[in-house]
Amino acid sequence: MELLVQMWCPFEDSPMDRALYLWGCARAGCQGGDGTVRAWRGLRYNEKYAIKLERKLAKQREREQQKADALAEEAKKKAAGKINPFSMKNSTSAPNPFGLGAQLFGDVSPSSGQDGSATTAGAARVDDDEEFASDDDDDSASEKSLVTAMASTSISDSESPWKAAPSYPALYLSTVSEYISAPPKFKLPPGTQIIDPSEEDGKAGGKDVAWASECYENSLDVDQVFDKFSKRVESEPEQCVRYELKGAPLPFSSDATFKRLFPDPKQEPLPVTKPAFKVVQPQKRVYDPSSIPTCPSCGSPRVFECQLMPNVINVLSIGSGGEKLTDEQRRKAVEKVLKKGDKDARGSMEWGTCMIFSCEKDCCLDANKMESKEAWREEYVLIQWDA
Repeated sequence: MELLVQMWCPFEDSPMDRALYLWGCARAGCQGGDGTVRAWRGLRYNEKYAIKLERKLAKQREREQQKADALAEEAKKKAAGKINPFSMKNSTSAPNPFGLGAQLFGDVSPSSGQDGSATTAGAARVDDDEEFASDDDDDSASEKSLVTAMASTSISDSESPWKAAPSYPALYLSTVSEYISAPPKFKLPPGTQIIDPSEEDGKAGGKDVAWASECYENSLDVDQVFDKFSKRVESEPEQCVRYELKGAPLPFSSDATFKRLFPDPKQEPLPVTKPAFKVVQPQKRVYDPSSIPTCPSCGSPRVFECQLMPNVINVLSIGSGGEKLTDEQRRKAVEKVLKKGDKDARGSMEWGTCMIFSCEKDCCLDANKMESKEAWREEYVLIQWDA
């Protein structure tokens, strides 16, 4: 199997380094079968980032606590402002029976609360600046250590197995937000009329209307799912991977996989008696991931994470390599394909899209179901073939 896509996709607020590796087979005999495309999730505990993340979460909790305290203090002041100054209970508790100025006209020195809130906001900004500065220092230190390690590393050609392994240039993908533009609306000039030829022929006395009953392509036979997929691809034809964690996949066609993920909705019983006659609106299919197997490690449900788009096949297609064959070699190759086919021949992959579903909790457990600092787990893949 060849490596199709490798993605660096750690979860938010997670101390684990995380990557997805998507592998595929281009053998002709494997097309249309299960396991042609497989996905693996690699996890590794990042100790430095875990310390930084804990510091960030602690400051976030502190800011939330300060905000809650400020709201409580504000509510307390509002409640105190509603006290009746002429109440006997309040006047007897005051040391000065004539000291009602603060209750009648408000506090004359409110600057203390404002100074406190301003100081809190200023302290929060200082904490953010210090956090960003420390993050930049940590990143620069990590880059320096990586450069030093790479400079001091040497690979011997005679001992390294990488010498015999094939090498392929990397193809980097840029990420953009998905944007679907609205279809253009054409404006007709004023006074323009659209004339239907069939209506005109009917008005002309029914002449030359025999063609109107001719059977053409039935619109009901068009795969609406594939049509929607094609329109989405037209808006971004160079898209290779569609990533939407905990979102809904974009089905390729209305095959068994589509019916599994988007099952038939439950229809209300339609009464046929005249007194109980009513109009039942058609129900739409809704994405339902309940048929996806749960994570075998922790038992948590799997969620949709990403899917491969058809352009990956075009980007990763392998040419003939420019090898020149003799007439005899070419004749034997053609005979082999015509007689029994070359199942080991590596050609183009024939799937329409591949959907990857990963563990919702992004678990990192060992064989004994205990927390581990690194793990490799295979995730679930559904393939829709280009039939």
